[in-house]
Amino acid sequence: MNVPALGKVYLVGAGPGDPGLITLRGMRCLQQAQVVLYDYLASPQLLHHVPAEAERICLGKHGTGRMLSQAEVNRRMIEAARAGKTVVRLKGGDPLLFARVAEELEALQQAGIPFEIVPGITAALGAGAYAGVPLTYRGTASAVALLTGRQEDNPQQPLDYAALARFPGTLVVYMGVTTAGEWSRQLIQHGLSAETPVALIRRCCWPDQQTLRCRLGEVPELIAREHLRPPVLAIVGQVAALERNWPLPQRPPLAGVRVLVTRAAEQAGELARLLEQHGAEVWFQPVIRIEPPEDWAPVDRALDRLADYHWLVFSSTNGVQWFFRRLWQRGYDLRRLGGAKLAAIGPATARALEERGLRVDCHPEQYRAERLAEALAPEAAGKRFLLLRASRGREVLAERLRQAGAVVDQVVVYRSTDVTEPRPEVERLLQQGGVHWITVTSSAIARSLVRMFGPRLRSARLVSISPVTSDTLRELGYPPAAEATEYTMAGVVEALLAAQGKQADSSR
Repeated sequence: MNVPALGKVYLVGAGPGDPGLITLRGMRCLQQAQVVLYDYLASPQLLHHVPAEAERICLGKHGTGRMLSQAEVNRRMIEAARAGKTVVRLKGGDPLLFARVAEELEALQQAGIPFEIVPGITAALGAGAYAGVPLTYRGTASAVALLTGRQEDNPQQPLDYAALARFPGTLVVYMGVTTAGEWSRQLIQHGLSAETPVALIRRCCWPDQQTLRCRLGEVPELIAREHLRPPVLAIVGQVAALERNWPLPQRPPLAGVRVLVTRAAEQAGELARLLEQHGAEVWFQPVIRIEPPEDWAPVDRALDRLADYHWLVFSSTNGVQWFFRRLWQRGYDLRRLGGAKLAAIGPATARALEERGLRVDCHPEQYRAERLAEALAPEAAGKRFLLLRASRGREVLAERLRQAGAVVDQVVVYRSTDVTEPRPEVERLLQQGGVHWITVTSSAIARSLVRMFGPRLRSARLVSISPVTSDTLRELGYPPAAEATEYTMAGVVEALLAAQGKQADSSR
């Protein structure tokens, strides 16, 4: 019997909140992962960098009753590695600080599993930078102490509050919300002034980060009054009172807004980046897959006689990518296109052609098949058109070109198929009403989305890329709350921003 070679476990620090704070090494580990076990403090946006076929295991969130025990986490890591898989244990912040990594390392060592620790930015450093609190300051704080507010985790070695009260610098308290009354009282009893400045930073480095300032003696009252819940980090010391002397990130318009992106995995990046630039928390649930056609023969026949066509018409960036991939596989290059003119349905498709050194001869201002047909119709009579398209879509372009006197051939250069099973973490989030917006960027996505989630979609608002997509949503019984006026990913984001802004104004 063949026993698979052992895999390897990477214990990766995700950094605090902002997905851009992960290290390059950590990102590369995610890109090669086959199994990812991730904490709730690690940004879910990082999962976009994980291969689509990888297994994703959420280890739970405080207060939900779904926290996996440490023994269960250890077992799953070891089982996956023994099956020869590359495993990433993704931890918020740095894996060596208050992350129980010693227990995981001990279990991996006992099981003989190879591992690597990939450090990350810890929450204290991120919080100081994003809240405008320098943890050290000449003449004020020459040292920093990181401590946990959860002393029940280490009863044999309780904190020496007398030493901490005399500490010549800044104290940073992790996991100290529920025990704030105890640690603040102990510090004051052992000599630290109740007037000592404190900065309480909740969800540090996330778009909805909160920073509250008070005195040490006011900490428990402030936490209770503001109903602060974890994760909160407390910076205690004179540095917490210093004037902010560098520009801080402004609260972006989509801070605290959770958006579900439903495009195919390989296409979701552009839309996600645009949303993240405006502060959204982006989650991913591809509802379609982009795959090669079941049979390349029709495409190959078209490639062999490209010289017969006056126009090549591309209806999507996917069509561009798959057409030129097959062109190259067949041993051809751009010279094969000869004197054919090129048409693109919209600006994104035109850009995809331009990136290959090809100038588009026709693309309408509006990203619609009807507009492209209107633009091509005046010179369609007697011309041969090759439409490079998806496996499903409307026939309007071919029909109108034929009506204008063109000879039209169509070939499927890629397939769009439905994803049938949602990701468990996304399904839970929708059930809890935790998604604010869902992007719908094609009619195929609209149909698959409704099949996948049905009535659960009513807990969120839908933003549509175009009137055609909006009509499909209405036919399905799920009218969009916003619709793009420019039928691009940027247009989707602008429509969402406008609708979200109106909602914020009405709630004031």
